[in-house]
Amino acid sequence: MRKLATLGTSALILLSLSACMPGQQGAGGAEGGGGDMLMSILPLILIFVVFYFLLIRPQQKKQKAHREMLKNVGRGDEIVTSGGVVGKVVRTRDEQILLEIAPDIRVKLMRTGVAEVVRRSEVDFDEDDDFEDDLEDHIEEDIDNEDNKDNEDQESKSEK
Repeated sequence: MRKLATLGTSALILLSLSACMPGQQGAGGAEGGGGDMLMSILPLILIFVVFYFLLIRPQQKKQKAHREMLKNVGRGDEIVTSGGVVGKVVRTRDEQILLEIAPDIRVKLMRTGVAEVVRRSEVDFDEDDDFEDDLEDHIEEDIDNEDNKDNEDQESKSEK
């Protein structure tokens, strides 16, 4: 498809260049100037139409489908981020998503960072839980666990 578009575009460009170049005009060359101008603009219009239907319109459809997919991302969906991270959606809120990428490892990301939905969840979840409180609880637990681990390491080193 792209080869056809490239070939067609190249042909239209050559056609427009040949139409714009001053060539031999008939005996009434000065009198028929209006028709020549129309013929020189017509290939440019054709190029725009071809570009619209082969490049611009499909891209707009793709963007619309992606926006719709982002709007429908919900809890339990398995997604791939634009960075290539695969995980399961734990919570969603406006423009943020809490993504579990491994057991007890959660990452907060923006909705726009979602590249695709790999698998939709089949269960509808309640969205009553507070997104920020849950995230803060997990962060505090992780910090406490790391502090305890550091304290144990320091005690074991001091005993030696």
